[in-house]
Amino acid sequence: MAASPSVAALQARFADAILRHEVSCGDTIVYVTPARVHEILAWLRDDAGQLFDYLTDITAVEYRDMERPLEVVWQLRSLSRKADLRLKVELDTAAPLVIDSVFDLWKGADWLEREVFDMFGVSFTGHPDLRRILMWETYSEGFPLRKDFPLRGHFSRAEQTRQALNANPEANYSLEELSIAEAYSELPADMKERLNQGERGGVK
Repeated sequence: MAASPSVAALQARFADAILRHEVSCGDTIVYVTPARVHEILAWLRDDAGQLFDYLTDITAVEYRDMERPLEVVWQLRSLSRKADLRLKVELDTAAPLVIDSVFDLWKGADWLEREVFDMFGVSFTGHPDLRRILMWETYSEGFPLRKDFPLRGHFSRAEQTRQALNANPEANYSLEELSIAEAYSELPADMKERLNQGERGGVK
């Protein structure tokens, strides 16, 4: 199957920043240089011939062969043109995993980038609130979807249980984020008190 016409347009506009492309199961995948990914994604969103206005997903992939780079993936869709495109960058796992946030381009990137940060350890420069979203804020075992993460985690079950019980999530999240406002009356008294102190003291 032929590649998306967007490939030729990207090559003409960004030249060496477009590293290669492939078609897999009918999907066009374009590999770009990490340093220019934000610029490229902004162009794909705004250019009149592209109009990839919908960010479907952001994720990451690490392969069992850990000699290969970790890939950060953006899945885009043009709603008006009914066209899809996938962009990837490769990050060396021996170096800090850092890439530009696209929150300023698509507000929907907020939680998607937080999930990639939480599960893979990729930091998104410019994200307004980059913190864990699936694991608790003080979780210290690492990044669960990395290939070097043990199946049962780094800590014993006893230690994992101890840390979970002592996590004190209300110290790191607001009532709204914890989604417990409706169940407030059912909370233990000590947690109610800590929440009330946090709200009075402006702790979020």
